[in-house]
Amino acid sequence: MNLPIFLTLSRIFAVPILVVVLLSHVYNSKHQIDDLSIILATLIFLGASVTDYFDGYFARRRQQITTVGILLDPIADKLLMSAAFVSLVELGWVPAWMVVIIIGRELAVAGLRAIAATQGCNINASELGKIKTVLQVVAITTIILRNIYSWLEPISLVTLWLVVIFALVSAIDYFQKFWKTFDNSVKVVEDSKSVVFKKKQRDVST
Repeated sequence: MNLPIFLTLSRIFAVPILVVVLLSHVYNSKHQIDDLSIILATLIFLGASVTDYFDGYFARRRQQITTVGILLDPIADKLLMSAAFVSLVELGWVPAWMVVIIIGRELAVAGLRAIAATQGCNINASELGKIKTVLQVVAITTIILRNIYSWLEPISLVTLWLVVIFALVSAIDYFQKFWKTFDNSVKVVEDSKSVVFKKKQRDVST
């Protein structure tokens, strides 16, 4: 256990708390928005989102990059964002089809990375993916807060659409990187097999 892993775990533990606050306490008995719960949910989400930056920062600065941290970090990110978006769908604040695209993209990219890893390849996060992550944080935050600050309504709509667009564009980018990386690895394997085959032929001929 070190500080980066602790921050990553705290992001995972924040997920059920966020869901409980959003789904159980946002509306009062008269089905009116509870401002305090909105603020609390926002603080929990933003606090958990900030740990995504600091766990990587401290891991690099303290040279505490571990296999556990590498595996847990993307899982924590996906859990937090997926839980937040699903909760917003349940509350009726976000269209379900948008969330299906966003979460579907996350699962597809995770699958591509897993397949690439089995071939000994690594697909690094793209700039499009990083922008999408920032937009997700802004979109979720403004969607929650617009219930007490109505002027955030247009900002939340714009950022939500941008999240969907960047999710699709970055997914295409990851697919292209995957095929390029996979093709290159296959070519390397085939070339190495060809070299071994030719060497065996020379040995037999001699």
